[in-house]
Amino acid sequence: MIRRRHLLAGAAGAALAAPALHTARAQAITLNGASQFSDEHAFNKAMLRFEERVKHYYGKPINFVLHRNSSLGLEKQYFEYMAQGRAVDYAVVSPAHMSTFSRAAPFIDAPFLFNDLAHWNRVLDQDVLKPIADEVASRARVMLIGYAGGGVRNIFANKVVRNMAELRGLKIRVQGAPIWSRTFQAAGMSPTVIAYNEVYNAIQNNVIEAGENEAAGVEQMRFYEVAPNLIMTQHAITIRPLCFSAHTFARLPEDLKEAILKAGREGGAHGREVESSEDEQKLVALESAGRLRRIPFPERGEMKRLVDPVIAAYAREIGADGILARMQGLVG
Repeated sequence: MIRRRHLLAGAAGAALAAPALHTARAQAITLNGASQFSDEHAFNKAMLRFEERVKHYYGKPINFVLHRNSSLGLEKQYFEYMAQGRAVDYAVVSPAHMSTFSRAAPFIDAPFLFNDLAHWNRVLDQDVLKPIADEVASRARVMLIGYAGGGVRNIFANKVVRNMAELRGLKIRVQGAPIWSRTFQAAGMSPTVIAYNEVYNAIQNNVIEAGENEAAGVEQMRFYEVAPNLIMTQHAITIRPLCFSAHTFARLPEDLKEAILKAGREGGAHGREVESSEDEQKLVALESAGRLRRIPFPERGEMKRLVDPVIAAYAREIGADGILARMQGLVG
């Protein structure tokens, strides 16, 4: 075990020390991706489709190395590496991890922005998020080349919660962006920011009682083992940008740049299709296996009523009120 740890540490250290893009002599260009998950996860499937389509459009030798299962850390680190132009060239990253560079970025998938998947798709298809993508590219030097996601997020808890009264005071882990803490506080919960890979132990040790995630995350991280009650709040539909380092992009030949931009859109669309279609399947499988229980939450409307003013105020604060208005105008 000790030897394995040394080997893993050595491999990760070498990856971080080496430049993400290299063209030694006449060798093919190599691009490094990173993921917290295995290839069963929708994010990996999106990135593998991206790789496939780049190769198709580029038509020249090129190598891709996808570092899986958090071998290069977590999404927050991936974004930092891309912004610095080292170690990671592309990754799927939660908008919450972009808040250091763009206050508007976490607004991309804030709670209760979307009525349903049809509304969510209309927002993405009409490029409503372009101003935010432009700001991230300008300030962080990270390009948003496609949009994956599509999972509906619910609350997983170590106790049954059926209504707003039982939700009050719930100690829940939220993402690091301020909008998540503000909205969950408005709904009466007690949110706290904890690293994603520490959530399981935090619930197990009664530091918190709950977290929130889409089905793919609940399954992959085995959250159902410590929090088997899935409270069907349906409070968010994920948008997970497929990101690419602008530092790397600037060094690439023009035909490869074109291939990456086309493939990014297709990879993101594939990720959305996979995750949105697999969401219900994963929940049914987990429930059938006795690993979790879906708890109906009929007071979602009341939860949204409490959260809506916070969302509107936050949009004004970060200059995203125009984006919010466009989103609301696309409600079917």
